Amino acid sequence: MTHAQLVDMAVKWLRSYGCGVVLSEQACASGEMPDAIGWKRPCHSVVVECKITRGDFLADRCKPFREKPEIGVGCERFYLAPVGLIRPEELLAGWGLLESRGRKVEVVHASEKNMRGGKGFRYEMNLLLASLRRVEVRIEPQTITEFLKWKNRMAEYNRGRLPKGITAAEDEPNVYLDQLTSS
Repeated sequence: MTHAQLVDMAVKWLRSYGCGVVLSEQACASGEMPDAIGWKRPCHSVVVECKITRGDFLADRCKPFREKPEIGVGCERFYLAPVGLIRPEELLAGWGLLESRGRKVEVVHASEKNMRGGKGFRYEMNLLLASLRRVEVRIEPQTITEFLKWKNRMAEYNRGRLPKGITAAEDEPNVYLDQLTSS
């Protein structure tokens, strides 16, 4: 199994875990580059660090954002490794353990649910904004705002109506916005 294959498994697992937005291998200002990070519910993030060797796992424990967990990203934090590579008693405080078993990912040890601090939240925002900027650079000359209003343009081209089967943006379910307004 390669690291890239494990990252792909992490991304799929995050989606099955309920994360609607998932990024992989994107850097943030702290120097942390999560192998995979996803968001479910408003502002609740889940990080998965993929390890294919014991040496990589042991070296990871010495990174600044591991030694000072309050600056790390992720409300929930997991390691994903092949079966038997990491023992639950070796985990950093609060971390969970996922194991790859063939093409499946199994939760061996659950993560604490509220590990991210204020600095970690700011680093996550940095990661998200930097990622959005990379998208904007690739869709130029459009801006992200223009790109996201594609349904409005479709309605304009279609004499004021959206094509059959397309839901208006204001009628789309968005759990990130719905839960913020209901709390």
